[in-house]
Amino acid sequence: MPVFRFATVQGQAIHWALKRNCSVTPSQLGWFYASLCVVSLGIATVFWLQGATMVLPFAWVELAAVGLAFLAYARHATDGERISLHGRRLVVELENAGRLERAEFDREWVRVEPRFDGRSLIEVSGRGRSVRVGRYVRPELRPVLAQEIRRALRETD
Repeated sequence: MPVFRFATVQGQAIHWALKRNCSVTPSQLGWFYASLCVVSLGIATVFWLQGATMVLPFAWVELAAVGLAFLAYARHATDGERISLHGRRLVVELENAGRLERAEFDREWVRVEPRFDGRSLIEVSGRGRSVRVGRYVRPELRPVLAQEIRRALRETD
């Protein structure tokens, strides 16, 4: 069994899990946002009680804007690409904002090539269907990933 840089081998299957580099999970972000709301609204309430009535509405507007930004971040925090080679099937799953796109290819008919040049996304295609992978890999490492997938298609059964 060959050694891979990006893949894990489980029995006869090879899996590539390429994910977005996120420092905070959606759950952690939710707790942070809740604590931010408590502190900000607490301070705004103190000013409102002192007679500065416009502080509280601006605090709500600010928290709504931050909440929308956090929501956009959280929607894409779990984005990723999963590629699996098991037996005669290469399965590519792309998750973007909670939407899953899945494509299956026969290993004998699949092609793995850069879309334009060596640093562009990798196009996996076969029998009239194609998907692009490698969004979550640094551009200079995409040729390495493509070569690794091609080698796995050639060498494993």
